[in-house]
Amino acid sequence: MPMFHPPQGKPGLKRERDRRRATKMPGSDSGSFTTRHGSYLDVSAKNEISTAESSQETSVMEKTSIEQVPSRENSNIDIEKGGAEVVSTQPAAPPGFNPDDYPDGGLEAWLVVFGGALILFCSFGIVNCSGVFVEYYVNGPLSDYTSSDITWITSLQAFLVTGSNLIMGRLFDSYGTRWLLPIGTIIYSFGLMVLSLSTKYYQILLSQGIVSGIGAACVFNCASNSTITWFFRYRAAALGIVVAGSSVGGIVLPILMSHLIPKIGFPWTVRILGFIVLLFCGIASFTVKSRLPPRPKPFHFAELIAPFKEVRFALVVVGSFFFFWGLYLPFNYLNIQAQQQGISPSLIPYILPIVNAVSIPGRIIPGILADRVGRFNMMIIIATLSGIITLALWVPGHTTGTTLAFGAVYGFTSGAFISLAPAVIAQISDIRQIGARSGVLLFVGSLGALTGSPIGGAIVSAQHGEYLGLKLFTGISILLAGVFIVFARSVQVGLKIVKI
Repeated sequence: MPMFHPPQGKPGLKRERDRRRATKMPGSDSGSFTTRHGSYLDVSAKNEISTAESSQETSVMEKTSIEQVPSRENSNIDIEKGGAEVVSTQPAAPPGFNPDDYPDGGLEAWLVVFGGALILFCSFGIVNCSGVFVEYYVNGPLSDYTSSDITWITSLQAFLVTGSNLIMGRLFDSYGTRWLLPIGTIIYSFGLMVLSLSTKYYQILLSQGIVSGIGAACVFNCASNSTITWFFRYRAAALGIVVAGSSVGGIVLPILMSHLIPKIGFPWTVRILGFIVLLFCGIASFTVKSRLPPRPKPFHFAELIAPFKEVRFALVVVGSFFFFWGLYLPFNYLNIQAQQQGISPSLIPYILPIVNAVSIPGRIIPGILADRVGRFNMMIIIATLSGIITLALWVPGHTTGTTLAFGAVYGFTSGAFISLAPAVIAQISDIRQIGARSGVLLFVGSLGALTGSPIGGAIVSAQHGEYLGLKLFTGISILLAGVFIVFARSVQVGLKIVKI
């Protein structure tokens, strides 16, 4: 067969073609492509393959590029054309779902918020009554025990309400609220009924600290994680409204207990609390649900460790530990310290309600602002203010006025941190794993809640009843929380003053 020889062009033209071929930009030939996914730009090229192989390779690579998010999938950094990095002023969407998928309102979404607020009224609302419980135990059935021993009861309850979310979050991801919420309601109310019959230290520890704590953890997890699935742009504000339910409970329940205990006794007072839990959480069982269908899957311990490989997640979690380390000390010791300072006995029952009343706008307003100025930014501001206020007002304060002023301002600032923490974690997490990742955050934070109050009680005992060391411990712990959140933010965007 005769050989076919292509016509030869001029040598100069051939050299020019070779030069152009050698310097051709990636993406300009048939074997390359450019695709945009969200705010990310992926450019791929294949210059050394045949036309058929190039077409097949391009198809596979396009699919991969569209389905996968770059390594900075959860950050607020956009890679623009030209390779320069700029900071987005909008919250980054967690991988797996588009922000437009979230209703961010509507009847169903706001019913979830309403039911969540009822749950927080019962769960953290009773935890916020810890000062009333401690005061009753110190002056009543547990008068032979130290304040450090007694605060282990309320600290264990607070630990389980938040710490059990390591398990409850996993159950939420796998099974939703259908069984977790009603079962938690029954366990919680049962624990309170048993507490009404308890007179020994171990009985109170088991019924209030463990059984009630586990039940409250079940219902609390359903409230917080369900709300997150319905909101994206207004997530911090929605969570602020939900968590404000605990502040309302912290206003109503301490006053209720202070008036009922002298009249009908502690046992019947606690039974009334149990009936309130049955009613409110029962209503919430019909309104609180996740927007996402449950996805049962086997448990792997490695999945709980994996988030700590993300530096920003680990720093937020460590910061939360230090905040929770000092968070509950004022709630547990303000009433006892007020007695020691000689504050009017008629005023003492209203100290905790004042703290919790001010925390209502403290949980809502910072959440609304966080959606505008950035959740990391607001979290840093809140932690810093809480620490400074503790050191500036509580440490030198020895009068009724300074005690009430500290309680009011601390209630506003500290309340915001609790509602912002889940919003920050959701911002840097895959929404499909929000239950497990929030559980990790709350578990580590609850270790601080578990040990903080007993450490504070031990400090008071070591100083022969003086509260200076406890106050310093509280303020420094909370300031450390702010430092670690700053580190987490710097990992995200450096020290730039931007919305994040």
